[in-house]
Amino acid sequence: MLIDSHCHLNLIDFTQLEGSIDGVMISAKESGVGHMLCVSVDLESFPDICALAQKYNEISISVGIHPNAHENTVLTVEQLIKLAMLPKVVAIGETGLDYFRSEGNLEWQRERLRIHIIAAKKCKKPLIIHTRQAKQDTLRILKEEGADEIGGVLHCFTEDWAMAKEGLDLGFYISFSGIITFNSAHSLRKVVTKIPADRLLIETDSPYLAPVPYRGKSNQPAYVRYVAQCVAELRQAPVTVIEDLTAENFFSLFSLAT
Repeated sequence: MLIDSHCHLNLIDFTQLEGSIDGVMISAKESGVGHMLCVSVDLESFPDICALAQKYNEISISVGIHPNAHENTVLTVEQLIKLAMLPKVVAIGETGLDYFRSEGNLEWQRERLRIHIIAAKKCKKPLIIHTRQAKQDTLRILKEEGADEIGGVLHCFTEDWAMAKEGLDLGFYISFSGIITFNSAHSLRKVVTKIPADRLLIETDSPYLAPVPYRGKSNQPAYVRYVAQCVAELRQAPVTVIEDLTAENFFSLFSLAT
C-alpha cells in the first residue's frame, strides 16, 4: 500500500485534474494509494479538510498554521488542543519556520512554532514541521521546547544530512517529496540513501511539487508512486519494499490502525 503522508487536498485545482475531489480519490486508489494525510495550513480552511475527512475513510487530517500564513486572531495552545481533539485529527501542523518567503522581524513565526510544540506535547500528537532556509533556528526551537518528547516529521525535506541526523536524534521521521525526482536534486538524493528504514516517509505535498514526469503541473496523491519509485532506485530496493515500510512508518508515527 502507498501512503501520501502530506498533501493539501483542499488546495487542488480540480479543473486541471479529474474535475472533482472524487476523481482525485479514484486516481489515488487506482495508483495503489490506500491512505493520505491532508495537512492544515490555516484555521480558516480547517473546516474544509474536516469535511473531506468525514467523507472519505482514507483521509486523516492535521490542525495547524503554516509559517507563512497570516491569521487575524492570536493563536493559543488551548485553541490548538481543542481542535486537535476533533475526529480524525492525528497531528499538529504544519508549523515551522520559513525565512525564504517571509521578511523582516520573524519572531512571530518562532513564537507560533513554540505554541504548536507545546500543544503537541499536551495533546500527545506528533508535529509536522516545515523548514526553509531556517535550519539552525528550527532545530534550536525544537530542542528548547522539548519536541523530542513527542516527535513528528520533517516534511518535504530539502536540507543536508547534518540536519536530517539532528532531526532523527530528536525522534523525527524524514519525508521526501517529488523534489527527489528532479535532475537538480543530487545532494538530496544522497540523503535519501542514509535515512534509517524505520524513519522514512514519502509524500506529494500536492498540489505543489509534482514529480517527474508531471513536473510543472498540478500534483495529486496518485503521483506519490513516482516518489516511491525514485526512493526505491536510490536505495536499491524493490519498490514494494519501499511502499510497505513507508506505510508501516506512517501508521506507527500517527498511531493509526493498518
